[in-house]
Amino acid sequence: MTDLRDDRDSWSSENCSVARAMDIVGSRSTVLILREALLGTRRFDDFVRRVGVGEPAMAARLKEMVAAELLERIPYREPGQRTRHEYQLTRKGRELLPVITALRNWGDTWAANDTGPSVIATHHDCGEPIRAVLRCAAGHDITDGDVDIIPGPGLVRRD
Repeated sequence: MTDLRDDRDSWSSENCSVARAMDIVGSRSTVLILREALLGTRRFDDFVRRVGVGEPAMAARLKEMVAAELLERIPYREPGQRTRHEYQLTRKGRELLPVITALRNWGDTWAANDTGPSVIATHHDCGEPIRAVLRCAAGHDITDGDVDIIPGPGLVRRD
């Protein structure tokens, strides 16, 4: 099978899944909200404090993430208080765990300060650090030299 990179100018990236994903999760605050949600944060005030953005920006970003179906709003009410909402990851949002893990792994290697990473994610059962790994559907570990780029059903060819 021919690798599409051999004739890169013969096809367009206008239907690119990476570009479409970045349209949804490409801002710093969105990625940090995802990090916090994956760590168990659910309440607005906690997101504001832990992500470090102002309330108006957080409200706007959470609204966008709910509209993108990364988070869902769940009503709750503490005794004597008005009904409020907390935010829970949807399946679509939870499926970004490998992406956030890969960013954490990369950051631990290339962007941590001299003392090392602030947290280490470990496997609950064995205690070993968690790593994002590329693997094909048949179970083979993949490196960048092992990847072929082939046409998908949405490929747009140039004339």
